Amino acid sequence: MTSNSRRSGRAWIITPGLHEDRFATARKSGAAVAVVDIEDSVALPDKQTARTASEAFFAHPDPPCTLGIRMNSLTTLDGIKDLAALAAYTARPDLIVVPKVESPRDIELVAAVLDADGYTPDIWALIESPRAFDTLPAIMRAPRLGGVLFGSADYAASVRCGLGWDTLHYARSALINAATAANIPAIDAPTWELDDPGILRRDAERAKEIGFYGKGCVHPRHVQVINEVFTPSTEEIAQARAIVAAANASGGTVTTVDGQMRGTPFFNRARALVADTDRTS
Repeated sequence: MTSNSRRSGRAWIITPGLHEDRFATARKSGAAVAVVDIEDSVALPDKQTARTASEAFFAHPDPPCTLGIRMNSLTTLDGIKDLAALAAYTARPDLIVVPKVESPRDIELVAAVLDADGYTPDIWALIESPRAFDTLPAIMRAPRLGGVLFGSADYAASVRCGLGWDTLHYARSALINAATAANIPAIDAPTWELDDPGILRRDAERAKEIGFYGKGCVHPRHVQVINEVFTPSTEEIAQARAIVAAANASGGTVTTVDGQMRGTPFFNRARALVADTDRTS
């Protein structure tokens, strides 16, 4: 996760760059990361207005969360204009989300333009096309890549498939595998059903189960559910500590915990959870 992260939650909230009246709500939503969007939520004629207005999103000392921006694709003129504008911002984002990444050069270009003395923003890739999945290993090797996000809507539109969990299970699993191999976090796409908390919770639980670090959302009321799902429960932490204790007692050899066989993979996972819990508590 970004070194600038100020919260231990796992929700990312995305808010449109044209709606300045929503900026404060997004920042104070309880999300770990709040991202102002000047890409998909902004129509072409309004890009410059959103580009200018979005600087105000970052003009607050000591915000309660990491603040980011989703720029336009680098294959568009607006993406190039975004980079020039971001380089001139007085109040700068902690994190840059680069959409439609299909090459490590996208990440390298953003870093080359924006990195400066005392400022190296986290750069995250939005993976949302079949070509991106074909080049995932190369993208993951980009030195300045901080993490990846799954763009389910654009991916589904590209392959002309549905947005159901089963339909996109392969894409999600492929992204998790590549991100884990590169030792970087992956964030799941938002749940597009806004008014059914049961669907949101089920989606978040599935995302956690297959290895996502967190989940995006487009409405503040989704933040609490996502944070609840991705925060280890008291029972999960207690079980992890019991496994670590058993591993230490057995000298690292196979043992049993609550009637279940446990060995090195379980020990490593439990130690990682305990370390993460102790670090964020």
